[in-house]
Amino acid sequence: MTALLLGSISTVADTSEHQRAAFNRAFSEHGLDWHWDVGTYRELLSAAGGRQRISDWAQQQGVEVDVAAIHASKSLHFRTAIVADGLEPRQGVAESIRAAHEAGQQVAFVTTTSADNVQAVLAALDGIDADAFDLVLSADDVPAPKPDPAVYLLALEELGLSADEAVAVEDNVDGVAAASAAGISCIAFPNENTADHDFSNADRIVDELEPELIG
Repeated sequence: MTALLLGSISTVADTSEHQRAAFNRAFSEHGLDWHWDVGTYRELLSAAGGRQRISDWAQQQGVEVDVAAIHASKSLHFRTAIVADGLEPRQGVAESIRAAHEAGQQVAFVTTTSADNVQAVLAALDGIDADAFDLVLSADDVPAPKPDPAVYLLALEELGLSADEAVAVEDNVDGVAAASAAGISCIAFPNENTADHDFSNADRIVDELEPELIG
C-alpha cells in the first residue's frame, strides 16, 4: 500500500449525531414538524447524501419542500456545532495517519460531502492538522456522489496510483460500494449510527483502526 484513503467525515471523527441534530434544527427552522430520531436516522444512513435523504423523506410525506434551502440550513447548523464543540479523532485514526506518513505513504481525505463541511471538520479536529492530508477531495470536485466511484478514481489520478496501491476506509455502505467500484480494497469502519448496516462487501470490518492493519 502506498496510500491511505479516508473516505468520509465520520471515518475521521464520528459526527453522526451532530449531523442528525443539524437536520432536526433545519427542519424546525423551515417550519416542518419532522424529527428524525436515532432509529429513523440509522435507517436513512443506509444511503449516502443528506440532500437526497431530505428529498426522499419529503416524497414519503407527500409534501413539496425547498430541499436545497433545508440542506443549506442543516450544513450551517452542523458546521457551527462542530466548531463550537470540537471533534476528537476516532480510535486509531491519528495513529494510522502518522504511521502511514512514517512509512512514506500518502494520506487522502476522499469525501463527497460539501467542501465547506470538510473544511469545518478539519478546523474542528483535535490532534490532526489539515496538512496531515496530501489530498482533500469533496463534492465540489466530482460530478456525482458516492456510490459513484468518481471521487476515488480522481483520488487515484491525483495521487498517481493504481487501485491496488491504496486502501480505503469507509463508515457507510455507499462509500464501500464506491471504493469497490474503483477497484480499491476497503475496510469498513462503522460509526455509531451505521454499526448495524450490511458491510458484507467490505474486505474487512473493524471497530478501530490499527496502523498494522492498514499497512
